[in-house]
Amino acid sequence: MALLENWQKWTHFLGTNVMNAESTGMTKKAIQSTAYEIGDYLAKNVDPKNEQERVLADLWSVASEDEQHSLANMVVKLVQQKNVQ
Repeated sequence: MALLENWQKWTHFLGTNVMNAESTGMTKKAIQSTAYEIGDYLAKNVDPKNEQERVLADLWSVASEDEQHSLANMVVKLVQQKNVQ
């Protein structure tokens, strides 16, 4: 997946999709749940393509399920903030 090879493109893509989900009425809880599911899928099925993804994958691998949810929520916040700037 070429999108995953560039951290800036990846976070912009995520931010755009989070904004689209919000604008269609998706709840914050649903967005966070989806972020967790995507994070879990990526951690299990996709090799990290850059340093930032490697850090996230390493954190995900040692985190409890609650911590994984927190990490997914932080990524959502990060991409929301980046899209506002």
